[in-house]
This record gives sequence, structure tokens and C-alpha cells, in this order.
Amino acid sequence: MIFSIGTQVVVQKDTYLPNRRVAHPAGSVGVIVRSPLDRTHSYRVRFNDGFEAAVHHDQLVRLSEFKRIPLATDSVKEASTAPNLPSQENSLTHSPTINLHDRIIYRCVIGSRAYGLEDDNSDTDRRGIYLPPADLHWSLYGVPEQLENDEAQEAYWEIQKFIVLALKANPNVLECLYSPIVEFATPLAEELLSIREAFLSKLVFQTYSGYVASQFKKMQTDIRNQGRIKWKHVMHLIRLLLSGIDVLRQGSVTVDVGTARDQLLAIKRGDVTFSEADAWRRNLQVEFEQAFKQTALPDRPDYERANAFLIRARKLALQKDLP
Repeated sequence: MIFSIGTQVVVQKDTYLPNRRVAHPAGSVGVIVRSPLDRTHSYRVRFNDGFEAAVHHDQLVRLSEFKRIPLATDSVKEASTAPNLPSQENSLTHSPTINLHDRIIYRCVIGSRAYGLEDDNSDTDRRGIYLPPADLHWSLYGVPEQLENDEAQEAYWEIQKFIVLALKANPNVLECLYSPIVEFATPLAEELLSIREAFLSKLVFQTYSGYVASQFKKMQTDIRNQGRIKWKHVMHLIRLLLSGIDVLRQGSVTVDVGTARDQLLAIKRGDVTFSEADAWRRNLQVEFEQAFKQTALPDRPDYERANAFLIRARKLALQKDLP
């Protein structure tokens, strides 16, 4: 579930001013003014003084739910919020001697520039993976599941989080593995790319088609209630179906949209009606179902191979140098 615009939330991390001073501490209440398309991107949260910050889904709790949750549910939380101990956001994860961005092992470009759908106003969306040092990962403070820089349009998943999402056929993560624009990859990241087919399975059908169907249903409601539609979102939903069909047929993720570019950009410009776009979506769904019946992909991804890689990565994290 994605929280809607206007939802009051409790932020469970410190938010910072550009000079790295705390603007609002963890536990502050704000309101969502922009929602992402999925949980891998950030919300935009506005506080009562007008300050806004990018906050990930895992670092938010709806105010209505927060009021029902005890403030300290276990000894670790009690210890991390005790006056004589640093909070998690001010702990080792933000120590000046440990910059987790220095632990990035993979960086690529996804989004419109990787899809071949960019224009002069397109952002450059970078995604990737970071490998935390073993001591910090094992420590009381732990490590964040994701590093984000909203202004630079960058996000980097902790390696285990990335692998889990890939095994679940998360589209953004699979596209990251198959991006045609790789800017940086360590030997360990190259090793992961060499086994990327281990993450592909029939789960792609459920994940992709289920998301598209739910979003089109939501948009039909928005049209009835508000009389407007986000054409860029419609375009990317169609693109997602095209990508899913290709995964099932080819056994790989083709990120660039190729010959579908002009049709997709026509949707983005609003040059087609919603009925026409929805008709294309329904036709693609039929193709998707047929591809699902005929695919050579396994029912489930190769969990054992993914797990073996993660264990190897954790061992290499003991080294001083980035593997």
C-alpha cells in the first residue's frame, strides 16, 4: 500500500537541513505532499514550519497507527532512544569516519534515459547497491536498507535488500540488474551481474500484471472522481507490460523500449484517449498470459544461488578494501 497525499505521518528518522543540522528529529509529525509510484522511491513530507524532506516508506508510520503502537516495544529500541545513547540516525551510520556512499559497489542509470524515452527535461535516475562494512552491519545500530539523495535522483539498496527485492521480481530492481547504462561496478557487482538470470522466474507475471491492473483500476476511479489522469504514469504501466512479456519470452530484461518508443511517447503527451490506452493494456495482458503459459522460466527464482552469493558478499565485507 502507498500512503496517499494528505496522510499525516510520524517520521522515524531525523531530517536534515543542507548544512546537516537536524531540521526535525525522529518522531516529528508531517503530512505527505507527494507520493511515489512504489515503495522503492521516497515520499515528500512537509512539516508544520513548511520544511519538506524525502522520506522512504519504511521510515514512516501513519499517525493513526502510531498512536496505537507502544513507544518502546523491545530492549533494542529502548536502548537506542535512551538519553545517554545516540539515536540510530546519529549513530555509527552517520559517523564522519564511515561514509556509506563510499561502500557503493554498483551504480547504473534507470528511468527514461535507460528506457530510451528521455527528452530535454528528463532527469537522470541513478540506482545501485552498497555493501556495508561487516562491523557496522553486525553492530547494535545496524545499517539503513537504502541510501537516498532526492535532489540528485539517486538511491542505493543495501545488498541483502536488493537481492530480496530481485527475488520478488521487483521491476525497478530487475531493470537495475539489466540496465544498459552501467556507470560503476566493482568485481563483486560484476559477479552479481553474471548470475542475474537466477532472479528471473514466473513471478514476473504476478508482480508486473497485478501492479498494472490495480493501477489502471485506480486511474479509472480518479477519472470519475477528478476528471484527470497522469499520462506519464499510463505510459510507464504500458511499458511495464511490454517489459514483462519480453522477460517471459526471452528470459532476460530488455530495458530499452525500442520500436514501441513513439507509441509510448504519444501516450505521455496525451495524444491518445484513456480508452485507447486501456484497450492496448488489455491486449497486452492477453499476450502476457500467453507468454506465461509458454515461458521456459522456472516457477521460482534460484534462491540457493542468490543466497550463496550473499554469503560470499558478507564474507568479503570483512575486508578493508571494497570488493
